[in-house]
Amino acid sequence: MKKTVWIFGLIIGAVLVINMVAMVQMIYSNVTHKSNDLVGYATMVLIFSLVFFGVRNYRSKQPGNQLSFGKAFKTGALIAFTAATVYVVVWLFYYYLFVPDFIDVYTTCVLRQCAPSDLPLKTQELQNLKEMYKNPLFVILITYSEVLPVGLVVALISGLILKKKAKINSTDHQQQI
Repeated sequence: MKKTVWIFGLIIGAVLVINMVAMVQMIYSNVTHKSNDLVGYATMVLIFSLVFFGVRNYRSKQPGNQLSFGKAFKTGALIAFTAATVYVVVWLFYYYLFVPDFIDVYTTCVLRQCAPSDLPLKTQELQNLKEMYKNPLFVILITYSEVLPVGLVVALISGLILKKKAKINSTDHQQQI
């Protein structure tokens, strides 16, 4: 299982990082860029769908292609956690070394999309985010919370789809009785 978790976790993590860098660069290159949370999460679901293939790969190596839901979910969750960890570690380096003003640029981008009536509340919310981003532990937690829940949901669905119990042979069943 370890090999499957590492291979698929690192691949998914790399794709998440490429997506993250592309999104950050889009914001930096065009402050009037309109973000779309639905598209962002759909992209993450698409990327994390590779968890399914990781679990399926692991199941194919089991005797009789048998895999319990628990083992399938555990494999998928470990793949998702590995990918999320790659994402978090790269974001920490990227943020602190290359885009330390990201929160300011992001704030400008978000406030340009806000309705005038929402500006005071959104401004305060983003000011709170900027204050919390001064704490690296918060940065780690918020970054995990961006991607890991999506990966765990995909792992859960993958476990439900890919579980495969042993078939009971009728002669074996009669011998047990």
